[in-house]
Amino acid sequence: MSEHPSERRRFKRIAFDARTELSQGEYIWPVKLIDLSLKGLLIERPEPWLGDETQDFNVDIHLSDDTDIQMDVQLAHDDHGQLGFQCRHISLESIQRLRRLIELNLGDEAELERELGALMEL
Repeated sequence: MSEHPSERRRFKRIAFDARTELSQGEYIWPVKLIDLSLKGLLIERPEPWLGDETQDFNVDIHLSDDTDIQMDVQLAHDDHGQLGFQCRHISLESIQRLRRLIELNLGDEAELERELGALMEL
């Protein structure tokens, strides 16, 4: 369920605070987003936590009233009250929004291009 440490370091994480919901089946948890990257996200574990780690989850990050980033994610780790998720699927529209968000936060287009290249290698 955990990924290799060098895989995690290939992608810069950006701290970002946005209204975020995690869902699986009939469960919907409002969660605190800690950070995100092109590869996934880190949240505080909600209570009560009833998620099934063998099944995928959906995450919805609300950037504004009419702008969201939505992705299907898989639980990668559950450590110290935090849940790390790896992106399994994201729409073209959502990846464009995520790319722009990361570009604005990195402030370095070359770094963003390196990360996009690393993402394509996976």
